[in-house]
Amino acid sequence: MRTRIALVVGVVALVVLGALARLGAGLLLSAVVEAGDGELRERAVAASVDVRKAEPLPPPLRVTDVAGAPVDGRGSLPLAEPVVRALASGEPVTVAGPGTEPRRWVAVPVTLPDGTPRLVLASRDLVGAASLLGDAASWFVPGVVIAAVALAAAAWFAAGAALRPVTRLRTAASGLGEGERLPVPPSHDEVAALAEELNALLARRDDALSTVRRFADDAAHELRSPIASVRAQAEVAVAHPRSGEDTEAWAAVAKDAERLSSLVTDLLALARADGGRLPTAEPVDLGEAVAEAVERQPDGPVITVWAPVAATALATPAEVGLVLDNLLGNARRHARTLVTVSVVPAGSWARLLVDDDGPGIPEDERTRVFDRFTRLDATGGTPGSGLGLALVARLVESRSGTVRAARSPEGGARIEVRWPTARANGTLAHLD
Repeated sequence: MRTRIALVVGVVALVVLGALARLGAGLLLSAVVEAGDGELRERAVAASVDVRKAEPLPPPLRVTDVAGAPVDGRGSLPLAEPVVRALASGEPVTVAGPGTEPRRWVAVPVTLPDGTPRLVLASRDLVGAASLLGDAASWFVPGVVIAAVALAAAAWFAAGAALRPVTRLRTAASGLGEGERLPVPPSHDEVAALAEELNALLARRDDALSTVRRFADDAAHELRSPIASVRAQAEVAVAHPRSGEDTEAWAAVAKDAERLSSLVTDLLALARADGGRLPTAEPVDLGEAVAEAVERQPDGPVITVWAPVAATALATPAEVGLVLDNLLGNARRHARTLVTVSVVPAGSWARLLVDDDGPGIPEDERTRVFDRFTRLDATGGTPGSGLGLALVARLVESRSGTVRAARSPEGGARIEVRWPTARANGTLAHLD
C-alpha cells in the first residue's frame, strides 16, 4: 500500500508540476516578449520625429504607407496585408519567414507635415527569447522530476507512519489467544476505532467458540452413555446368545455401536482442537509413544517399528497418542499384511512415517484426504468416519507442524508427520 500511494503521488506530482512548469515557461516568454514590445515601441516613437523631418532612418526601422508599401526606398517588406492592418491597429505581430528567424514587429502611426499618414515599423528577432526559454526549460525539467521524486518519497514515509499503528495491530493480532484483546491506541482516531471494532469481533468469536465447546462437551456426554449401553448389550447378546435370537444382527449392532463411539470421540477431539486453546507443549519421546500406540492396537496386519535414534516432538503426550492411534488405525484398515512406522530426527524437526502396503492414495487426492468426512473408495477396506486424518492434520498443524500424504516404498500410502522439536534450552526451534 505504501508503494502504491507513493507511486500515485509521484505520478500526480509529475503531471501537475509539469503543467505548472509549462505554464511558467509560457508566462516567462510572454513577459520577455512584452518587454521587447515596449522597447520597440519606444524606438519607433523616437524615430517618428526623424520621419516628420524627412530624414532617413537607420535599419531595422522602416517607413511604409498605411497599406504597407515601403516609402523609405529600401526594398520590400515580408508583411502581408492582414499583418499590416494588425500593425496599424497597434497590435504587435510575430512574423516567421521561410528560412529566417521569427521577428517581432511593432508599428507607430506618424502624420507628415503635409497630412500624409505613415507607419514607422520597428522589429527585432526572437532568438534571444527562445534561448532564454530553452535555458529555463533546462532547469524546469530536472526540477520537476526531482520535486516529484521528493514528494513520492515524502508520501512513502508519511504512509508508513500512518500505517504503523495498523502494523502494530496486525502484529499483536497474530499472537492473540482466546480471551485476549488488541491494544487500543490512546489516539481517538480511525485506528483506535478499528481496534475497538476488532476487539468486539474477537469477543463474539470467543463467545461462539465457547458455545461450540459447550455443545461438543454436552453432546459427547449425552451420546456416550446410550452408545456405551447399546454396545454393552449387543456384546453381551453376542457372548451369551439366547435361543431364537439373531446373533449376527447383535454382532452388527455391536460393530456399529463401536464405530459410532469412535466417531463421537473423534468429533469431540476435533471440536476441542478447533477451540484454539492448547495445553503447554513439552518434549515427547516419539519412540516410546509409538511403542505404546502399537500395544493398544488390536490384532491385524503386522506393525513394524523402526526408530534407530531418539526423537522428541514438541507437543503433549495426549496429542501424540491421538495422532498415532488415528494413523495406525487408518494404516491397518487399508494395509494388506504390513504396516511400518519410522521415527527419525531431521534437524529441527521430528519425523514420523507411517507406511502400509495397501492400494495407496491417488496423487490428486493426497491433499483432500485431510479434509473432514473425506472417504476414498480407492483405498478399499473397512470404511472409516473420514475424521481421522483431519484430526491428525489439525493437531499437528496447531503445533506448527506439517502433515502430507505420499506413496510408500511398498506401493501403498505413506503419511508423513513433522513436528517441531526442542533445542537444548527447551525453546521452540525455528522452522527450516
